Amino acid sequence: MRRLLLLAFLSSGFFMHAQYGTNCEIRQFKLNAINPGVEYEMALGVNSTLDIRVAYQAALEPASSKPLEDFDFFPAITIQNRYYHNLNSRERRRRSIYGNSGNYIAPTAAIFSPGDRLVEGQIVDGIHGYGGLVYGIQRSFDSGFSFSIDAGAGYYVGPFKGAIQPVINLSIGWIISEKRWCVGL
Repeated sequence: MRRLLLLAFLSSGFFMHAQYGTNCEIRQFKLNAINPGVEYEMALGVNSTLDIRVAYQAALEPASSKPLEDFDFFPAITIQNRYYHNLNSRERRRRSIYGNSGNYIAPTAAIFSPGDRLVEGQIVDGIHGYGGLVYGIQRSFDSGFSFSIDAGAGYYVGPFKGAIQPVINLSIGWIISEKRWCVGL
């Protein structure tokens, strides 16, 4: 029995060492050009990060009777807990994982603070937001250029009747600061 416990203890150390350094970035700051703002991504685990974006971003107008046809730019804070499911396979195929270049699934939440606005002849006041799930890709290059796109669905709440609507986020910009965990390819 003691040998089995010793073997299990030694094996657990081997498996923990095997996953050390898989998540390439401890933290990185990005400037976004499409949705003007800043983004901060920090490592939470081996293949998991927390991404926080403060930007002036395009979004659908959920107070409209046809929200999929009515878009506007709103100040927003978006938070995602990204799980990169293919970093290991990208590294095995000798693909770059720099800047967390990989595919991810993420629960996401956003809060928009547009202020007073006129929607279909009525004044809408107050903040609105959504919570949902998205699937996305992120690619970063040695020059610092980075982009990510994700899509999914979210439940929108605010000064209107809540509903499930599509969620699409696009981020194109540059990595301005980073703390590397591993070398990456």
